[in-house]
Amino acid sequence: MTDIRNIVVLTGAGISAESGLATFRGPDGLWEGHRVEDVATPEAFARDPVLVHRFYDARRANLKTVAPNQAHAALARLDAAWPGDLLIVTQNVDDLHERAGATRVLHMHGELRSAWCRGCDARSRWEADLGHHPLCPRCGTGGGLRPDIVWFGEMPYEMDRIDRALMDADLFVSIGTSGNVYPAAGFVQTARYVGARTLEMNLEPSLGSTHFHESRIGNAGALVPAWVDEILAPTP
Repeated sequence: MTDIRNIVVLTGAGISAESGLATFRGPDGLWEGHRVEDVATPEAFARDPVLVHRFYDARRANLKTVAPNQAHAALARLDAAWPGDLLIVTQNVDDLHERAGATRVLHMHGELRSAWCRGCDARSRWEADLGHHPLCPRCGTGGGLRPDIVWFGEMPYEMDRIDRALMDADLFVSIGTSGNVYPAAGFVQTARYVGARTLEMNLEPSLGSTHFHESRIGNAGALVPAWVDEILAPTP
């Protein structure tokens, strides 16, 4: 694929579901038994910080019980081998891309293993619980740490960087996304506007499937390694 130099990959909950992590919102509208409005909004945190901390502490602990799957490993292989620009933009708050070995990763919705101090605005790597109101490692303030997660009503991280990568992209690939969460759902339209090829890999066609040049339907653990083999194959 000599005409492709710069790649943007968007990953969603579907890629981590094969590692045993629940997708963001199940068919019943709940996330791990909770209404999203009760655990994933600034208002919910202000109303019941104990519940919100308990929820994310459990999600953080659960990360220790899962491992990257073949799709994560394949993207890490692409990351290591691709000579052009590559940006893996993930909507997921887990660290499975990094644990698989990928380094060119951007978490647009934050990370479970990060804590954000509302006092000094610092972000710190975090492995333990937050519900007992620990001190901020940077400023020493107690009770100011919250999950470093982008909640509904908040702006996703590094949108300027994502927009620049999309504007320079020759290929945009969406993996395991529903296509109903913006702004990520609009990335394919930006990519097509600048003339990039677009590819979707998903268990079923997303809501924005018609915007893609190509859709491959199936498990990410099978589709992504096959695609990486294809794009890294030597040019005849």
